[in-house]
Amino acid sequence: MSVDLDRRGFVLAAGGAIAASAIGSGALAQPAGRKVGYAIVGLGGYGLGQIIPQFKNCERSRLVALVSGDPAKAKRVAAEYGVPESGIYNYENYDKIRDNPDIDIVYICLPVSMHAEYTIRAAKAGKHVLCEKPMAVSSKECEAMIAACRQAGKKLMIGYRCHFEPTNLEAIRRARAGEIGKLRYFRSEHGFNAGDPNAWRLKKAMSGGGSMMDIGIYALQAARYMTGEEPVSVYAKETTDRNDPRFREVEDMIEFQLEFPSGVIGSCMSMYSANQNHVLLMGDKGRIEMEPATAYSGNRLWVGKGRENEIKPPPGPGKTQFAGQLDHLAQCVLENREPIVPGEEGLRDIRIIEAVYQSAREKRRIALKA
Repeated sequence: MSVDLDRRGFVLAAGGAIAASAIGSGALAQPAGRKVGYAIVGLGGYGLGQIIPQFKNCERSRLVALVSGDPAKAKRVAAEYGVPESGIYNYENYDKIRDNPDIDIVYICLPVSMHAEYTIRAAKAGKHVLCEKPMAVSSKECEAMIAACRQAGKKLMIGYRCHFEPTNLEAIRRARAGEIGKLRYFRSEHGFNAGDPNAWRLKKAMSGGGSMMDIGIYALQAARYMTGEEPVSVYAKETTDRNDPRFREVEDMIEFQLEFPSGVIGSCMSMYSANQNHVLLMGDKGRIEMEPATAYSGNRLWVGKGRENEIKPPPGPGKTQFAGQLDHLAQCVLENREPIVPGEEGLRDIRIIEAVYQSAREKRRIALKA
């Protein structure tokens, strides 16, 4: 295993527990009274419904600005959450965030096709960036985002919230500790029933793809962080009913198999036509199972021969996985260190997803570059 993979495995296995301990104990001090300011870009279902309400659970982060194309909504949200009117921006005057010293980090909660543009503009405005997953519609865009942040000397983190979710962290810890013996097989199915055929997620130009880009990335990410390895090849098959109005432009189901250097086989499924959220690790001495595995809340974990031994993980690293994620980047900014899920992590996923799509198109195994 390479040095990078060794480091990555260590960070995933130990980083969450260390961060949890540090945040809980106050061992990682911050300047007195200093909370890092976030601007939320996009007041859709995720930004407004999930992220903004989480600032009340944060220790190191505060909401200071909003970016929206709907001025009435922006004013309403600003009033509700105590954001000054001077902290309201639209997509035309977005670059003026450079003049607001209260904004340290910009969180991009926009359709995928807009991630690259608004990340690059944020970096040029002198702001750190937290960008939702998938990182961009192509690996080329991901590379441009990384380069822009590097050139500006700003941090880029991707919104892989499960790296801050206690159940996932406990599953990783137990797998690394050898509680199920030598890992042989990984399985994950992630999907939900897509609704409105006109939703942006079902428009390829805005989403970059269908279920694989949206919900399938959870299965792919879990395969990587649960095994602690990078896949060496992929084989994929797509099944889509093109008569369904939801799937005129994007795929419904993609089944993909990942081969890992140790011999572990990962079997994954993404879908837009059925509800599923499941992860299973099979070792030669037992199993680790999670269902739901990557939900916003209520994730469950079993370790053993079956489902007779449910595990309740210790709390942390934040009051919620969302707060843990927000505070992690804030802490990295305050202490000038790299986040555990940087832009390179998002780029790696997109490169693998591109190989998944290629395999499905060409109906052959695709070798992945190291």
